[in-house]
Amino acid sequence: MNDLKFTTAGNYMKKNERIRELLEQVGVKYVTMPDDTVYEKFAELIVAEMLQTCEDHPGWSGRMIGEQIKQHFGVEE
Repeated sequence: MNDLKFTTAGNYMKKNERIRELLEQVGVKYVTMPDDTVYEKFAELIVAEMLQTCEDHPGWSGRMIGEQIKQHFGVEE
């Protein structure tokens, strides 16, 4: 799978902020911890699985990839 290491401080801060926003949406209070938090690793693993789906199906349209990712994670709209 892809290595999702962020190489700049700006990207790292953006990543942390987005993870914090998503956690707040599900009622989890984000607590600042050392760099390798469980929340950050969890988010990286989800993104890695989504990227793998994209790489496994390079000819698929965005809509088809989206449907496959929703099915993979059991998301219903």
